[in-house]
Amino acid sequence: MRIFVTGASGFVGGAAAKHFAEQGHDVRAMSRSEKSDAKIRALGATPVRCDLEDVLAAHIGDAEAIVHCAAFVEQWGPIAAWKKFNIDGTDRMLKASREAGAQRFIHISTESVLWRGQHLRGVDETYPRAPNSPYPYSWTKARAEELCEAANAPTFQTIILRPRFIWGPGDTTLLPVIKQMAASGQWQWINNGQAKTSTTHIANLVHAIELALTKGNGGQAYFILDDGVRTMKEIISAIAATQNVTLPDRSVPSWLADTVAGVMETTWRTFNLKGEPLTRFAAMIMSRDSVLIDAKARREMGYAPVISVEEGLRQLKAA
Repeated sequence: MRIFVTGASGFVGGAAAKHFAEQGHDVRAMSRSEKSDAKIRALGATPVRCDLEDVLAAHIGDAEAIVHCAAFVEQWGPIAAWKKFNIDGTDRMLKASREAGAQRFIHISTESVLWRGQHLRGVDETYPRAPNSPYPYSWTKARAEELCEAANAPTFQTIILRPRFIWGPGDTTLLPVIKQMAASGQWQWINNGQAKTSTTHIANLVHAIELALTKGNGGQAYFILDDGVRTMKEIISAIAATQNVTLPDRSVPSWLADTVAGVMETTWRTFNLKGEPLTRFAAMIMSRDSVLIDAKARREMGYAPVISVEEGLRQLKAA
């Protein structure tokens, strides 16, 4: 199959591009620089020089399926950046892909589209999105999902995949933060890390993307999860331990973290301070339960995890 991937320089897009290239698919990937070109070629894919601001049907070419992983996922930045990449970029990708004649558009989303600051407990895909969320990442990804749903058609099927807490080999987000904060003595839990969470190993997400190339119903969203539920302290400590990092037991209550984050965000924006503050979003996702249900993906896509959390941890330690 001819597959076009965005975000191939990142964690999820890179893992997907590498897997599909190894499976013998013709993989092309969006690239914005010579550095990205080299990384994409090393994955076994062909770089196509374009970005989310200028992508056209000509860049997509004769790709049959699109795997859209690129997004602005930073904890802090100008509000316009989330909108430019997550909403406007997705809109351009949809239009270019449809014009190019692609048949499937797989959009990598997130459970964050549901966040307003509440707990998520036993939640499935019928739970309402939060397009007016106070968190820029949440509301821009929610609106991107709306665009994908609206673009769905019999000849252009859009599939939305929602992982939660992506982890595993090649992680460019969680592991580096854990190591840096542990080394600097800044690590603190919120509510002793007792928030319960679903997780998604990168191999399970790539497996779901592969299934979505031919399975799943157009215009639908699917949670993609590992088996089981763990506390934040259990899973983060276990991941840290694979890198021989021991996290301290220091903790603050969620009400204090929420308050401090709100004050810091306001101060940073008001005075245009450098560096990154503790954000309300970061304080929230570390202290609220996020227990999700993936029965729909199992039923409609035939999804089941290909790797357990325990095996994933063993592989991460051995890497």
